[in-house]
Amino acid sequence: MLSAGREVHTLDKASIVDTGLKSVLVATDLSPVSDKAVRRAISLARYFGAKFYLTHVVSALGYTIAGAEALQLACEAAKRDVASLEHTLEGNGLLAGLEHECIVRQGNVWNELDSVIRENRIDMVVVGTHGRRNFGKVILGSVAEEIFRHADCMVLTVGPHSCKDSPLEKASRLQTILLATDFGPASCRALHHAIPFANHFGVRLTMLHVAPIAPIPEGFHWSQTSGDVLKLQEDARWEAIAQMQKMVSASAPLNMQPEFLVKFGSPAKMIVHTAQELNADLIVMGLNRTKRLATVSHAPWATAYDVVCRAGCSVLTVRS
Repeated sequence: MLSAGREVHTLDKASIVDTGLKSVLVATDLSPVSDKAVRRAISLARYFGAKFYLTHVVSALGYTIAGAEALQLACEAAKRDVASLEHTLEGNGLLAGLEHECIVRQGNVWNELDSVIRENRIDMVVVGTHGRRNFGKVILGSVAEEIFRHADCMVLTVGPHSCKDSPLEKASRLQTILLATDFGPASCRALHHAIPFANHFGVRLTMLHVAPIAPIPEGFHWSQTSGDVLKLQEDARWEAIAQMQKMVSASAPLNMQPEFLVKFGSPAKMIVHTAQELNADLIVMGLNRTKRLATVSHAPWATAYDVVCRAGCSVLTVRS
């Protein structure tokens, strides 16, 4: 159960502004895995009138032994591949009238991407991932994981189960946005970004909090009956709804009354399951900062990591 007096992090209304996108960067490895991410990034940039950046970094790591000449040849080949991709996108009309720039760099992939993000003041990074399984664990891929865990701007991760076409390319546009909250500072920041999107597209924002199956308060004894546990769940449900209402009341106005859901169980499973039930077009999650970034299984990253790997729609993550 949520503890009595638990702090709910909120943003002052005066500090909340429209999160219109002015720059969208897609990080591509030039493989088919990136195709959906490229399309998502282009549709976002076009819809919001933002500048589109197509970025590829040639990792110097694999050419340490081969030498500088091999690395140079790889960079020249990458530039040709990026130019070919740009030509294809232009031929398909996807870049028509869209301000864009193609960037090829070499070095440590994340360090170079981070530099591009900072130099161009990127508002959102879009990245695709294969979500492969390795010894029973779903993995994002090293580059996608680093972007997901380290980027200070918004990150839209397009997983392997996301549909090929962007929701923005449909006549109906976005239909459902699901915001998963744990009431921490990152969740508050995620709400700050989710509200303008919900208002802009005229859709209802659904907020979800996932609580433990057995929300045990102080003083609880296991000799109590299952009926008592159900009562505890119901109390926890209403307390969580009150917390979500408090978050919304302290935020910018929503054009449509939000929906509040509370479920019990594994956070990642419940978030993915709820998104499927709602046929959500987008999941929004906040990522609280932690000093233990080297361990992806460490909470709070584990939940967001699993959701990104398994979700049937794109996932927008926002760091605190």
